[in-house]
Amino acid sequence: MSITAMKPHRVPFFVPMFNPFVRVLVRLGIRLGPQRAPMVLLTIRGRKTGASYTNPVNMFRVNGRRYVFATFGETSWVKNLRAAGRAELTEGRRRLVVDALVLRPEAAAPIMREALMPFLRSPATAIALKRFYTVVHHDATLEDFVTEAGRHPAFELRELSRPSSRIASAVTRGNGSRT
Repeated sequence: MSITAMKPHRVPFFVPMFNPFVRVLVRLGIRLGPQRAPMVLLTIRGRKTGASYTNPVNMFRVNGRRYVFATFGETSWVKNLRAAGRAELTEGRRRLVVDALVLRPEAAAPIMREALMPFLRSPATAIALKRFYTVVHHDATLEDFVTEAGRHPAFELRELSRPSSRIASAVTRGNGSRT
């Protein structure tokens, strides 16, 4: 099946309903998500409005670097992060300003494979991932991951510095969330 023949991803109906609750829990320092990919908050300035939007995402660490993958494809937060090139990353009570570097599918594929492969080896998580990452499985080739990386933008998040309290409060005042 070619990339163009694949059905585009849609954000499941329940995700926008649960995101406000997830944001509160993550801000309180409650660890959500798997050990290998904890849920974090990304606060990104909107490309059209300039307002700040905070979205829960899973963060993967590969070789000491931070990565996020767009599980649902080209959503608003992905477009905003690509346009802004910078975000605030919140892990519990820890906040970091990060540069977001978009990875080409060829560069993202080996990282995505290393990050997702432990989940693909487990039947339960493989079934859940298969809903969104349709061509990857426990014995997928690197080319399969290149295909998926073309459909799921990947970003490397590089720490800049700790935000001042003034900047942190300005960034987190945004009241909207777009998935």
